[in-house]
Amino acid sequence: MKKTFFAIGMLMLSSPAFSAQAAHWGYSGHTGPAHWATLTPEYGACAGKNQSPVNLTGFIQADMKPIAFRYISNGKEILNNGHAVQVNVHPGSSIRVDGREFELKQFHFHAPSENHIRGQSFPMEAHLVHADKDGNLAVVAVMFTEGRANAALRKAWAQMPKHAGDKSMLASAISPTGILPDNRDHYRFNGSLTTPPCTEGVRWLVMKQPVSASKAQIARFAEVMHHPNNRPVQAINARTILE
Repeated sequence: MKKTFFAIGMLMLSSPAFSAQAAHWGYSGHTGPAHWATLTPEYGACAGKNQSPVNLTGFIQADMKPIAFRYISNGKEILNNGHAVQVNVHPGSSIRVDGREFELKQFHFHAPSENHIRGQSFPMEAHLVHADKDGNLAVVAVMFTEGRANAALRKAWAQMPKHAGDKSMLASAISPTGILPDNRDHYRFNGSLTTPPCTEGVRWLVMKQPVSASKAQIARFAEVMHHPNNRPVQAINARTILE
């Protein structure tokens, strides 16, 4: 398989679409989601038939094997790229799905949530982005509800950069396990990146159980972003949502 690099959420994995000349995109106005596919030919997939996020509904019962999580405390750097707040990780964390190993590259956040579950939107959503040795992508999505403060977010938010383009090394490594629910049951569908170039063929694994974050933690993220950073839900078309 040809080696490619994508902006996964906000991870730069190298691709002509994310060179210095890449078209500017955003979440509103003439560079907003409704126009992504026309900003540049490299973003043409944004008009595809298997796009993310979606409203997860109409579930099909399936005998799905549990996701094998192998996460360690390796969150090393937090950055604000203007589209999301992202934690980059050292190698060592991975999941196993479909008999393949997918290494965790980064995790980032959207508010409000991008995916909906049975029509319900959530205050915030985390995407844990993985890639296998051939460049195939798998995203674990976790919904947040307002409630108790989240310990992992407390560590990350303490050093969250306020301005686009800023980043900082974390004082202590963060384990991505801290943003996973205790119950790892999940929904599954085939989709895409939720940001340009909207590349399709992404395995989406959406945790059924949400986790909590405090009202102040959710508000802090929204304040730093200055705007919602969620792509609207896309048509499911002929896809099935497995549970």
